[in-house]
Amino acid sequence: MKVFLAEDDRTIAEGLQYSLLAEGYDVRICQNLQESLETLARQTFDIYLLDLTLPDGSGYELCEYIKAKQAAPVLFLTACDDEVNVVRGLDMGADDYITKPFRFRELLSRMKSALRHYRKDGGSDLLTIGDITINVKQAKVFRGSQEIFLTAMEYRLLLVFASHPGQVLSRNQLLEGIWDVDGSFINDNTLSVYIKRLREKLEPEGQTSSVIETVRGLGYRMGGAHDKK
Repeated sequence: MKVFLAEDDRTIAEGLQYSLLAEGYDVRICQNLQESLETLARQTFDIYLLDLTLPDGSGYELCEYIKAKQAAPVLFLTACDDEVNVVRGLDMGADDYITKPFRFRELLSRMKSALRHYRKDGGSDLLTIGDITINVKQAKVFRGSQEIFLTAMEYRLLLVFASHPGQVLSRNQLLEGIWDVDGSFINDNTLSVYIKRLREKLEPEGQTSSVIETVRGLGYRMGGAHDKK
């Protein structure tokens, strides 16, 4: 579970990071608005914890940016507990507002509650992997606004990867995932061909690093996928 934390107080940020890591979360810390926006332009997270006051801006700006980009829980962590600030944050789409100082267990409980709420919504028709978007409902794949045309088997292979974000999948796991329901036999060599073709279609021209990474001796791994609304 990936957590984004925008917090300019290094002591608070490192304390939260330490506690969240102990609970199994992967935490990315940014200490100002500019660094946060640069990070969020490159990747998405499962949940966002935002300090309201940053050296070069505010958590409100980050909240607006995040909510326009994806459907994910946003929690404000701030010392500003007056009603005007609380209402403004919630009106912008924030899911909770926690006043400093707070107890870590309370924060953890509220994070889990917010995450459950989003899972109850039944997920999304869209999955993102870096700059690749999969419209599951329409069975279409895009890089930015450009559609990538895949065969049925290539698309099914992509869905197997997208269903296991960041996980190393063995060749047997991939073969099981794309086994042709009409009875056509898919062997190990055929899988290699599909992976090669899928890589070629997913990677922008001239890109040196592979979207689908080979993990020597183990299998293959694709970068994290995330639900979008």
